[in-house]
Amino acid sequence: MQFQEGYHTYYIYIITNKTKTVLYTGVTNHLRIRLGQHNENILINNKTFASKYNAHYLLYYEKFTWIQEAIAREKEIKGWRREKKLDLIKSGNPELKFLNYLFE
Repeated sequence: MQFQEGYHTYYIYIITNKTKTVLYTGVTNHLRIRLGQHNENILINNKTFASKYNAHYLLYYEKFTWIQEAIAREKEIKGWRREKKLDLIKSGNPELKFLNYLFE
């Protein structure tokens, strides 16, 4: 097996429920699959934060090449108050539209 250097894509993302009352921040290497997993978890269990609050609507995401940067950004955002998270979301999505269609 040969080592091949290449680029990877990692995402931090913020999802919400239909009424936009909760915000969940996560990190993944495949956003389309992860959004599908959040949706499936709502249907089959109620154990995770996202499934408990029916959060699977994408409001915001950022792309990274390095997982360390993505994890650091996720931790940074998770430490913020709701108002600051909403300001970040509105900087790229002022109408708080659901963006799932971008990854279908």
